[in-house]
Amino acid sequence: MNNKRVIVGLSGGVDSSVAAYLLKEQGYEVIGLFMKNWHDDSVTISDECPWLEDSNDAMLVADKLGIPFQTVDLSVQYKERIVDYMFKEYENGRTPNPDVLCNREIKFDVFMDIALELGADYVATGHYCRKATFEKEGKQIYQLLAGVDINKDQSYFLCQLSQAQLAQALFPIGELTKPEVREIAKAQDLITAEKKDSQGLCFIGKVRLPEFLQQQLKPKEGVIVEIPETLNTYHKSIPRFDSKTSELAFHADKTEYSISDGKIVGKHQGAHYFTKGQRKGLAVGGTKEPLFVIETDVNENVIYTGQGKNHPGLLRSVLFVKNEELHWVREDLALKDDETMQVKARIRYRQPLENATLYKVDSGLYVEFQNKQSAITEGQFVAWYLDDELIGSGVIS
Repeated sequence: MNNKRVIVGLSGGVDSSVAAYLLKEQGYEVIGLFMKNWHDDSVTISDECPWLEDSNDAMLVADKLGIPFQTVDLSVQYKERIVDYMFKEYENGRTPNPDVLCNREIKFDVFMDIALELGADYVATGHYCRKATFEKEGKQIYQLLAGVDINKDQSYFLCQLSQAQLAQALFPIGELTKPEVREIAKAQDLITAEKKDSQGLCFIGKVRLPEFLQQQLKPKEGVIVEIPETLNTYHKSIPRFDSKTSELAFHADKTEYSISDGKIVGKHQGAHYFTKGQRKGLAVGGTKEPLFVIETDVNENVIYTGQGKNHPGLLRSVLFVKNEELHWVREDLALKDDETMQVKARIRYRQPLENATLYKVDSGLYVEFQNKQSAITEGQFVAWYLDDELIGSGVIS
């Protein structure tokens, strides 16, 4: 490791602090870099996670470890690549995942370029995941593996990384559990040892999302409609299919609703502020079971809801990913048209992995789950695994 230079994304949290410490112990030349991605404090709950405090903590950790430290301002790129994209997706009635994008576009792209310009051999982060390498037909193949700590595994957030990005990435804490990381920080007397994990948007801090979105997406009153479980659409007979593809297309198709399918039970301030599966913020009482959002229509500005988390409007077993939004971390395993693969998959962070089958068709990829999934949401990422290796992902369309 001697003479190998690693630039660590020091976020001011305990995970990246310990990552920097471990790398130094392993003999790397370590430099700490804090990414400043946001200036606008008007939408952050300032005492929760202001970037100033984080950058100060990162600096103190670097000082304690005796490593060089600097701050880079990536707020322009962050706004263009993450924030503007988020606004556009919400406006179109999709729900983006800024954390996955932040890793792909900022940490392992813009930030990595800066690190390489500074002569780094690697970029390291405090993610709970692991990397492995093996040779195949004379070529190095990089594997993205789940973190040892099942409760903290963050491989999902890195589901859009490429072989080139993985080649220069290090994840020093992937073999550790969170309590072990805190123990190391305590033993080294790092200021971040007891620091709470930050919540909220990647590197912005805790953001009031509706207020954040209201900067661009203006409030617009519309109605909340409750759809009964007895709706005919849910109980129509399943046709006979002439092919597996037409069966998958049928089950991947989402239900189209109109106001006449249910009853108006309330008002909202903008369909684009809501997402499928959401329960909070509807402010409709008097129902036997809580209401969940089952669909949003941003064109007509209507929110469709259903009672209870087992409402048929929430459950579906098949989703589709278009070719242009399909990504293989393991390019060597990419399916060709008409090929299938048995995998484990998840449609959100921390969801237990579920059995699924991938079906490649000419326009994209179907993911068929063994069990129905709740609130499959357009714009979110589906990621699939072989054992504990994340091999690919895609944006749910």
